[in-house]
Amino acid sequence: MALMEISVIPLGTGSTSLGRYVAEIEKYLVEHNIPHTLTDMGTIIEGEVEELLALARKLHEIPFKAGAKRVYTALKIDDRRDKEVHLGTKTESVKRQLGEMA
Repeated sequence: MALMEISVIPLGTGSTSLGRYVAEIEKYLVEHNIPHTLTDMGTIIEGEVEELLALARKLHEIPFKAGAKRVYTALKIDDRRDKEVHLGTKTESVKRQLGEMA
């Protein structure tokens, strides 16, 4: 299992607001029951690497379908093969370590 952080940014839309494009991506993820967490700077998605890469392509297309003429997509993938990684695993580990330091 891997984690992908993706930011899909439409450019040249005539507005500095991206909310409607982000909402379309969020709607797609919810409708397809894709495990994810929406953050202020992007969306973190859990899945197998092959599936995440295919999904990144689909998410990249959503702003074009909504009328954008140019889209910039940035993604990071954390593919750990020695143990299962899920949404929240990293933050839970840090919180445990902070508790041990107190």
